Amino acid sequence: MYEHIILFKFNGNGTKDKQEELIRKVKSFKGSIPGIVELTAGINVTEEVENINGYTVGIRVTFQDLQASRDYMHHPLHQELLQSAIPLVDGVVVVDYPID
Repeated sequence: MYEHIILFKFNGNGTKDKQEELIRKVKSFKGSIPGIVELTAGINVTEEVENINGYTVGIRVTFQDLQASRDYMHHPLHQELLQSAIPLVDGVVVVDYPID
């Protein structure tokens, strides 16, 4: 399997409502995009406020394999999400790694 983790830092246009809308869209991917084994997303509620660095939304997607992750990147639902998020985001961190 293959893990894909994304953190978003929103700009002033990325209101709480817009962040929640993005999370709802992402959660709809499971069952709609082939190869997704598990998916979680949510607003950062850590008490480690000194480590947030402005990143308020986290997404974790587990794929059945690396190819499923690659296919996801080009899937129309993912591309649509990217286009709607671009004007709202100041920073993105992505971490991908294989898991046992």
